[in-house]
Amino acid sequence: MKLLKLSAVAALTCALSITANASENKPKRELKNNMMVKTNIVPGKVDSLSEMFSKGIFYGRLRMNSFKWDWKNDDTSATGNKDNKAFGLGGSLRYHSASFNGVSAGAGLYFTSSPFSSLRQPESELKYAKAGKDTFSRYQVSQGGAWEYAVLAEANIQYQISKTKAIVGRQIFESFLTKSNDTKMIPNTFEGVVLETKELAKTRIRGAYFTAQKLRDHTTFHDVITFKDEAGNSWNNNDDSAAHKGLTYANFKAAGKDVNHELIVVDARNKSIDNLKIDVTYGAVPDVVSSLTGEVNYKIALGDGYTLTPGVRYMKQFDNGGGEIGGATLKGGLAGQTGAQLGYKDAASLDSYVWMARLVLKKGPLKAKIGYSAVADEADIVAPWRGFPTGGYTRAMAQYNWYANTKTFNIEANYDFDKAGLVPGFSAMARYAIQNFDEAKQAAGVQADSKILHMDFRENFGNGLYAKIRVGLVNADDRVNGTEKDSYNEYRFELNYLF
Repeated sequence: MKLLKLSAVAALTCALSITANASENKPKRELKNNMMVKTNIVPGKVDSLSEMFSKGIFYGRLRMNSFKWDWKNDDTSATGNKDNKAFGLGGSLRYHSASFNGVSAGAGLYFTSSPFSSLRQPESELKYAKAGKDTFSRYQVSQGGAWEYAVLAEANIQYQISKTKAIVGRQIFESFLTKSNDTKMIPNTFEGVVLETKELAKTRIRGAYFTAQKLRDHTTFHDVITFKDEAGNSWNNNDDSAAHKGLTYANFKAAGKDVNHELIVVDARNKSIDNLKIDVTYGAVPDVVSSLTGEVNYKIALGDGYTLTPGVRYMKQFDNGGGEIGGATLKGGLAGQTGAQLGYKDAASLDSYVWMARLVLKKGPLKAKIGYSAVADEADIVAPWRGFPTGGYTRAMAQYNWYANTKTFNIEANYDFDKAGLVPGFSAMARYAIQNFDEAKQAAGVQADSKILHMDFRENFGNGLYAKIRVGLVNADDRVNGTEKDSYNEYRFELNYLF
């Protein structure tokens, strides 16, 4: 691991001297306000195999993340809560070759380290780490390993002909169900095959077949949905915060089912009608669960530079055998149960749906949004691939509001002070959400009703340097048993340097 660390640091340091055709006025990459990377300069086409690699481009990133989680009630014996903190240093070195006869290749090496014991939870308190758990590998540390690791999270070959391309290998795939969610140290990536075509006018169609996933705090690729491994370790395999904890290795085995699964995603986007965007997504883990989602957004010009965009999303979830194995709740407490249990009408079914709507108002530096979502009083929504079902509509930072019979109201305002000519490089966002959970399901692990104020403050210093402060203030009701368990304040600070 030490050798791997030194290699990663050396590669990052060397890459600082590589300009790779970057324009002085246009950086190779930049961070958007949501901290997603936008690539401005990509390799072109070449006429020889040697040029394919010599004219490729390196992309570097250095980053730091710090986290502080302060529970209102941290009486561990009564609530299971404990104040926690985390700190990470690291970065990435990505390379993409030029294209020769339609063929190109890419790879991404990522590194993270939590070097200061005073800024992290001790090893004996790993289970209490919340948002900052992605700065290290809980499984690795729990097995006596180091608080640092490097991983080749991306490694793929791409072939493109006309407006159709195929990507094979480890890759980022941004879709409604699957996202990199690269807001910590290392992105969420997948292993498999993606086909994409834009041959039809104003239409994009994609199909993905993934055999493995690597969550952000994992050192290896693992199953896309199985929770826990053969030894019962909950930090190996898919231990995402939104994982279905009833779909365990042991439960699949007990049901005589395979513990190795694939994730299939097929989506289409059409913009044939001016100002209208239509998205359809089908997702499935065969023999476990599947879903079909439709979304429509229509932009209306209001005059004086204002636009108003109404949007609607509907997701229907189908039980393909997972309900009988893992139960209707993501918390796992209904595995093997039948009938009405713990506030769920059918403990053995994953059939469900969620719908949501929003209005987005824009003008220049201002973006304001109001949204609402409602989950059917059936099963929880299964989506542990970092593409949050209510994302962009009602989800607030660190919140999971797709439990059965949950209703959420959200208002949000973004303002780009730089674009307004007021403060160079500065932008801010404030979001307020009211979450109404089903008290009858608290026995199954669902949280109490809450109100969340979430704020982001971002600064682009120029020359590839960015800073961001995130604050989440959660005021929740007591549980029905009288316990204060769900209120907390969370603070995050992030630095990024792109080169």
